Amino acid sequence: MADSAFFCTLSHEGVLAVIGADASKFLQGQLTCNLNYLSETRSSLGARCTQKGRMQSSFRIVLEPQGCFLAMARELVEPQLADLKKYAVFSKSKLTDDSDNWVRFGLNQADAALQNLGIELPAETDSVARANSLIAIRVSEGRAELWAPAEQAEPLHQQLKALVPEADINQWMLGQIHAGIGQVMPQTRELFIPQMLNLQAVGGVSFKKGCYTGQEIVARMQYLGKLKRRLYRLSLESNHPQPKPGTPLFSPTHSSAVGEVVIAAQASDSIELLAVLTAEAVEVGNIQVGDPQGPKLSLLDLPYQLDRDREIQR
Repeated sequence: MADSAFFCTLSHEGVLAVIGADASKFLQGQLTCNLNYLSETRSSLGARCTQKGRMQSSFRIVLEPQGCFLAMARELVEPQLADLKKYAVFSKSKLTDDSDNWVRFGLNQADAALQNLGIELPAETDSVARANSLIAIRVSEGRAELWAPAEQAEPLHQQLKALVPEADINQWMLGQIHAGIGQVMPQTRELFIPQMLNLQAVGGVSFKKGCYTGQEIVARMQYLGKLKRRLYRLSLESNHPQPKPGTPLFSPTHSSAVGEVVIAAQASDSIELLAVLTAEAVEVGNIQVGDPQGPKLSLLDLPYQLDRDREIQR
């Protein structure tokens, strides 16, 4: 179903709002993405890191006239708020959990439904279109988010049901896996640096924006370091339990874990997942999930290539 038309409610994520005259200026010094590239018609992926370059959250950021909205795993909104507020003391910006004010839908191969709602969303990833207080965002090929103020949620839900089949969140996550877009979950908070999730390959890291929290570590890895662990797409036979984020992965040639599950979803005849793995373990193959004698994983393709020269131009 991940390749057919459907919509679902993105109940697994919340919204962190940064509102005020200094919102963009404040966030520019905190996030991996470049807010100068954002506009009314363009959004971005991004991350907030610790001083050591470890991601506290990953998100989709959207500009609004009064500030910015960041959509991330719902359980991360409050801890991320607590951390950011430490740095916002002298900034003319207000940080709040805005999750209850929005209902967000994921639409797959459903541009006709958006058009029926009066929204013409460009095909280019990260594009944004607005109509009737709704916000539509192209998150990858054929996939879009639709944001609605909470008071419009129920009638919009009924409109969507009349236009396209409704699915569960698993189908949306499967599409995200196909797109190769990793995500920080509560179990993996502060575990990865951005390049381990290939965030620089999908536009979530800018190497031209200047300083931000964790920037020195992230830039050093891109320019001087050799990344030993990065994001891969894999599959598992469906007769095994679906692994949760943070589940360790093993290789018989190593005495300790060689990686961790990032996200996973049920496909028609298998379980697909994104995982951070050492390049050495991938080359050797024979990767098991959960323990060294666990079920074996098979490597699948990602829809993009890592290209350092292109990545550093952002």
